[in-house]
Amino acid sequence: MKLQHALPLLMVIALVAGCGANAVAPRYTSENPEILRIGNDRPADPEKSVEDLGSYCIEVTETWNAHGSTPDGKILWAKDTSRAVVPCD
Repeated sequence: MKLQHALPLLMVIALVAGCGANAVAPRYTSENPEILRIGNDRPADPEKSVEDLGSYCIEVTETWNAHGSTPDGKILWAKDTSRAVVPCD
């Protein structure tokens, strides 16, 4: 009779232990520091650039914006890019 009551409890303990072991720890690093940086100082925005695409040109503007923070309080900076058609000189 005791085994019959202990079996569901053991199953619940095994399920909780199994799910806890498979939790993914967040990783706050980037393979590409040109698009994501971590730190409290805001990175400098690159200068605007113009790309000649043959029959038209594109002005590329890149800015760094805060997108949350890490558990230890460091800011996550992500680079946002916008493009606009401009006349070629």
